[in-house]
Amino acid sequence: MNGCVLHVVGTRPNFVKAAPVVAALGAAGCEQVLVHTGQHYDERMSDIFFRQLGLPRPDTDLGVGSGSHARQTADLLIALEGELTTRAPALVTVYGDVNSTLAAALAAAKLGIPVAHVEAGLRSFDMTMPEEVNRRLVDQLARLLFATSPEAVGHLAREGVDTGRVHLVGNPMIDTLLTHLEQFDATGARTAHGLPERYGVVTLHRPANVDDPEAAAAAARVLTEAARHLDLVVPLHPRGRAALRAAGLADAPGIHLLDPLGYVGFMSLVRGATAVITDSGGVQEETTVLGVPCLTLRTTTERPVTVTHGTNRLVTHGELVPALRKLLDGGGAAPAEGPPLWDGRAGARIAGVITGWLERHG
Repeated sequence: MNGCVLHVVGTRPNFVKAAPVVAALGAAGCEQVLVHTGQHYDERMSDIFFRQLGLPRPDTDLGVGSGSHARQTADLLIALEGELTTRAPALVTVYGDVNSTLAAALAAAKLGIPVAHVEAGLRSFDMTMPEEVNRRLVDQLARLLFATSPEAVGHLAREGVDTGRVHLVGNPMIDTLLTHLEQFDATGARTAHGLPERYGVVTLHRPANVDDPEAAAAAARVLTEAARHLDLVVPLHPRGRAALRAAGLADAPGIHLLDPLGYVGFMSLVRGATAVITDSGGVQEETTVLGVPCLTLRTTTERPVTVTHGTNRLVTHGELVPALRKLLDGGGAAPAEGPPLWDGRAGARIAGVITGWLERHG
């Protein structure tokens, strides 16, 4: 086993979270390897993020691609086992709660390689969410657990995780946002996409909203109704693209469908939005810091700090349009400040813990 840190990333949120950690460890002189699983393989969901976020090119791209949860996770396990066996890192660092995260943690644990989990302790308490299954399992396997908020630390303590393994460090996704904030050109993005001065941004990709044709049709109906009150721009995630189009979303007045966007382009639209409608965890966090009102089309969130400290509100399909109308009438005041430690220094804190751990255990 050598002294390197091997990072496993596979999706847009992983890239955004990993960038400040990789940069901070690089500044500390740490040897690193970056493995891209290819879970997001569309250039607009993958390659452009590496360029815009300043991430180094992956040392390995496994190119696993999409599939059912079982098939994708199985393919990831096989590919990652080979990679970890060959490279024998001192530590495997995983991000978030996607299938790449679970597969990397499980493959590393089976090989006796310690795991660090960035964004540990988040809980929606909804076991129908594949992400909830993933994050709970990864936290049981991890040696180092990096929490973004105090309630995440509390969840881990109640689950019996040794508190000595848990570190409250803040949110590396917000590091990335603050680093690139001046690049987010809201006016330019609005003009480029032909949007009116007031518009909303929509992102939907959770299975509960898009996998079942009936669920996708229900989402399309409520978005169509919402677009009567506010033009909505919808960058279509590969997951759910066909279902939402089939449900007629493309034909609705006031709906502007886009292909997936890069980080800067998407965040430029979000920064200038009157409101955001989403089922994404990361977008809930980003809108909280930007002070943009967010309506989350879910009944639970693993990021309750965005509700208590931010502008986020959970809504059902039936509640969405009334909530949007309230926002348009001036009912969405921005918070006075963001959550604790969401200050742009999370990557440095994580790097400090990792380098200290490597000195003791490397």
